[in-house]
Amino acid sequence: MSRTIIVSNRLPTKILRTENTLTFQPSEGGLATGLGSIYRQDGNVWVGWPGLFVESEEEEQHVRQELEADSMAPVFLTEAEIHDFYEGFSNSTLWPTFHYFTQFATYEQSHWEAYVAVNEKFCQAVLEMAGPDDTIWVHDYQLLLLPEMLRRARPDCTIGFFLHIPFPSHELIRVLPWRNELLQGMLGADLIGFHTYGYMRHFLSAVSQLLGLNSQNGQLQTPTRTVLVDAFPMGIDYDRYAQAAASEAALAHEAEYREALRTTRVILSIDRLDYTKGIAQRLRAFEVLLQRYPEWAERVSLIMVVVPSRDQVAQYASLKEEIDEIVGRINAQYRTIYWTPIHYFYRSFPLEELAALYRIAEVALVTPMRDGMNLVAKEFIASKADQRGVLILSERAGAARELSDALIINPTDTGQLAEAMHDALVMPEEEQMQRMAAMQALVQQYNVFSWTKLFMDRLSYAKIKQLTLATETLDTSTTTQLVTEYQAAERRLLLLDYDGTLAGFNTNPQRARPDEEMLLLLQRLAENPRNRVVVISGRDRTTLQNWLGHLPIDFIAEHGVWLRRAGEEWTLFQTLRNDWKTEIRPILELYVSRTAGSFIEDKEYSLVWHYRRADAELSAMRARELVSHLTFLASNTDLQVMEGNKVIEIKNAGINKGTAASRWVAEYEPDFIVAIGDDRTDEDTFGAMPPEAYTIKVGSAPRSLARFHVRGTTDVRQLLRKLL
Repeated sequence: MSRTIIVSNRLPTKILRTENTLTFQPSEGGLATGLGSIYRQDGNVWVGWPGLFVESEEEEQHVRQELEADSMAPVFLTEAEIHDFYEGFSNSTLWPTFHYFTQFATYEQSHWEAYVAVNEKFCQAVLEMAGPDDTIWVHDYQLLLLPEMLRRARPDCTIGFFLHIPFPSHELIRVLPWRNELLQGMLGADLIGFHTYGYMRHFLSAVSQLLGLNSQNGQLQTPTRTVLVDAFPMGIDYDRYAQAAASEAALAHEAEYREALRTTRVILSIDRLDYTKGIAQRLRAFEVLLQRYPEWAERVSLIMVVVPSRDQVAQYASLKEEIDEIVGRINAQYRTIYWTPIHYFYRSFPLEELAALYRIAEVALVTPMRDGMNLVAKEFIASKADQRGVLILSERAGAARELSDALIINPTDTGQLAEAMHDALVMPEEEQMQRMAAMQALVQQYNVFSWTKLFMDRLSYAKIKQLTLATETLDTSTTTQLVTEYQAAERRLLLLDYDGTLAGFNTNPQRARPDEEMLLLLQRLAENPRNRVVVISGRDRTTLQNWLGHLPIDFIAEHGVWLRRAGEEWTLFQTLRNDWKTEIRPILELYVSRTAGSFIEDKEYSLVWHYRRADAELSAMRARELVSHLTFLASNTDLQVMEGNKVIEIKNAGINKGTAASRWVAEYEPDFIVAIGDDRTDEDTFGAMPPEAYTIKVGSAPRSLARFHVRGTTDVRQLLRKLL
């Protein structure tokens, strides 16, 4: 029976060391709540670091037994790993980079090596319990390499990955020396999830720009698989916060707070100490509010809760000092005997006390400089039973993409934030209730449990779609069967595409010349009198003649326009015209002028626009425009538009690789056929082959007519060597 394995850096349990023993406390985080229903089901497990360094084997065994009783499997880290992997690469390299604070990022090779090692340690821990049919859901930036590590070891596993922080512009990702490895690591998953469409778009852009992989409608084509990428805004346990806010304990705390504050109105700020949260900026905005609107003096206070975090790290310690200084300065300047402008707490609060703060707050400030989602905003909304209160929300928090009824602000615009606080304080109750009711309905509907279910359902869909669309892998047993049938056959036909099949791609097509290995393979295959070797390519006949013409092989050039049997002259498949090129060439030249790096290949009976060397995103957009333009021009004519790998070709209709290949099949009457190709133009060849032929797609194969697929050109050459 298959099961689900959750993997995250931290387990949903806090382990605290006291003088005499270890105590185990359940985490109150949103992720632990949302996934609680999954990992505690029979057979399921949550894998992660228990949050402390164990001091002995006996202590490690004790922790393991306690956690296993609650469906958790610990991954123990050394002190050096905690320092280099967690505090180092995860929080000193990835965290600032992904949150647009690159000035704080460090790039230490030793930290990267620790990151790789710890991801491998997590991988081994998962592999010890994961079967081939299990579902593995990996979480967050500490484990970006893990999906690909798992994929290599368990190719058939269902793997999901969710990033809980922002994914930045590819211009920031490219700063990282290890950017390609990180992206490849994520691509080991079947489904990659982000909080917002913007993060998803940034990821697809990075993959396109840095890895050269195309995507369409959130589907990424890797060399071996289709990866689904989607947005899943995370929610909270709405009922938990609503019930906590209505509890007797919360009401009692509220009464205490209200008695202390008397008639003072409350603006609330709750954050972990972090430079991404915009804490200092909102303090300055509160000061501007008091300067611009002195009537709010003695009438409104800011309650600021800052939860301690990493205050031994230089940037965090500096931020703590800055916050202390600003709070002290504002309070010293504006405080009276009866009123304190800012009530500042540097500690965490239990849930019931937090709920009481949410209840008394008329305004909540959630104004991070950058945040993946920010669940505080949703907690505030869930706690407002009377629907009175205003949420001021940073446009750079993921939650702003959902909570459009909040007052959305730019967190670096101090004046705008001050004005938003004033507007919130004078907002009519009727408008407050309308806005809050709309946000409550959304937060209640899209809670953390619906988020969990949606991701898991989408992961199942992604895997089913992969299995439905993908061709069968040319595995060892199938290869053995192919070689056996080849050896037994008297007349064998080998139809081999060139670019992407026999040779890898090059940004300059003229540099993809055949190497010695390829020439030797083709020579030896063609020397066998039982073989007919045909190179079937979109390239022009002159190039094929120069590169391979000395070999005893046949050619199909320019997608079937030109044919040449070994030892004979080139012939046209049929009489063609090319006078149409004078009308079409200026259009392609216009696209070349608008797309740096693209160029035109002028063949005798076709024109090709190449864009492999152009900017990936710009050229993809231009390609869609050009295909639409050319398709319109070609309608009701004898021309056709063909899309290949980073090329668009316009040529005479009715001629393709398939029609040309069919002529060889009809004339040669082979009793064994293998046809290998890599792009859409090769689908015509696959479709023209008899059902018993070995048709093989190179690379990922969604909706391919080929029966089998292999990873790349290396696998093609290995197969051809086996035929020798």
